[in-house]
Amino acid sequence: MSDTQSAIADPKPALAEPAKQTDVYAIHGADPEVLAYAMAKYSRSSLNMKESLSEISSQRAEQFLNTFYFQYGHRSIADLAHIPFAIERLSLLAAITLVDEQRWDGQERSTRYQNFRKSGWYTPQLGDRTAAYTSSVEALFAAYDKVSAEMLEALKRTIPQPAEMDDGAHTRTLKARAFDVARYLLPLATNTSLGQIVSARTLESQISRLLTSEFAEVRTLGARLKSAAASPAWNVTHESARVLLEEAASFSIPNSAGREDFHARLSDALVRDVKTAPTLVKYSAPSEYTIASRTELLAAATELMAGQPIEPAPVVDLVEDAGSLEVELATSLLYPECHYSWRQLQRTVAALSAPRVAELIALGTKHRGRHDELPRTFSAGQSFKFDILMDIGGFRDMHRHRRCVQLIQDYTDLHGYEEPVCPGQPTLAEAGLAETYASAMDAAHSAYRTARNSGAPSQTALPSEVGSITTNPDAAYLLPLGTRIRAMFKMDFAESLYIAELRSGAAGHFSYRRVAWEMYLAVAKRHPALAAYFRIEDVNAPIDLLKR
Repeated sequence: MSDTQSAIADPKPALAEPAKQTDVYAIHGADPEVLAYAMAKYSRSSLNMKESLSEISSQRAEQFLNTFYFQYGHRSIADLAHIPFAIERLSLLAAITLVDEQRWDGQERSTRYQNFRKSGWYTPQLGDRTAAYTSSVEALFAAYDKVSAEMLEALKRTIPQPAEMDDGAHTRTLKARAFDVARYLLPLATNTSLGQIVSARTLESQISRLLTSEFAEVRTLGARLKSAAASPAWNVTHESARVLLEEAASFSIPNSAGREDFHARLSDALVRDVKTAPTLVKYSAPSEYTIASRTELLAAATELMAGQPIEPAPVVDLVEDAGSLEVELATSLLYPECHYSWRQLQRTVAALSAPRVAELIALGTKHRGRHDELPRTFSAGQSFKFDILMDIGGFRDMHRHRRCVQLIQDYTDLHGYEEPVCPGQPTLAEAGLAETYASAMDAAHSAYRTARNSGAPSQTALPSEVGSITTNPDAAYLLPLGTRIRAMFKMDFAESLYIAELRSGAAGHFSYRRVAWEMYLAVAKRHPALAAYFRIEDVNAPIDLLKR
């Protein structure tokens, strides 16, 4: 049989390549900017992640980012670098500003489980008004101590201890309920701490926004975040790594040059300094676009609403569209610059001529630079728009719903304050604390007005505004968390259902439980066929206060 015949009769085909399988692995130990570069290389290189990370140095990552991020505007690259930060000893006011990002992940100290009397407070530079400021803050904390302690005793008298619950658990559970009441008295000056894990892209916009703030503390916070991203990060393994280096120093390597090289490489692998995002945040600066736009929009809102008293408004108002996207955009731009309800402001805007409405919208874009993103006030067209007037403490919880578009008005005493009321729990009057609470809140609002109207420019003023400030914005630090604040929450149906269901739960704080319930009622009234889809809890029914 010929070779050809043999091959035909007994074919021996080449072995097929093994099937390629999807490979999945977690990554640890790469610098954030290096990892961002390595991931970005997927679009420009056939190398796998392990190969890319093996060949990339921090210098090469910096060169790449300088070219593609800053020159070519490939902003999404910064979404690939995530950096954890600890931010400690900042005021509640600064914390609310810090976390006001739609792409933000983090956790803050809880007013429910921690005694904030131990936290201290922030004091702005107020000159000869410092003593009055300190006195006002101390008075609020004294009331906070009294209300938390005496409400706990009232709860113990009212809520019997089950046989199966030990003394410690009973006290801890009721203490959390007492803190839920006492937190209304915490001033915005109160110190807190939080941790955040954000992308470098979010960090860059966060820093710019903080540097643009009217509050000096917040601007300082922005500068420190920028510095922390460009400085060596704290490494949890450094101490143990140094011990290993000391032990390695005793290793016997005959060649002195080899010994030095070994220890240098070991030190670089174990205890080298890692700078998390020095390249990606180096150009973060105050936003001139934001400053100029807000100045003109504030003037426009003041002129438009001049002479109109603030009309009464419900806790939750599900507002209707005014018939055009243009009216919604103009209303959105003006809303954060005043203290009127959305409904009142929208009605006023809708009565304007179309050219005037267009002029208002143009104020939001006329100062926009090449790299400036449109502010969230331009996010419009959502079907569900809830104008919410609630206490600042409860707003802080609602603030976490970042799938919403949130437009937040400035702090003021114009809307008064809330009184903590929880079905099934002793009221302030029943606990003998009504007068203590009302006196403390009234005194705080009076101190706020005095400080606000002092007429002296404070450290809060931006350089461009010095000399034009007639009121003192730092007075806001004196406002307690029980003070009402107004905010617009825009969302779709799914998010309205999610918030109503989550925040109406019995374990939640009674402030936002009421808001969630009112949101549900508003949707059910307008769309009765959709009401059945809500798995809602009636917040007016007494609850088991020992269940968390």
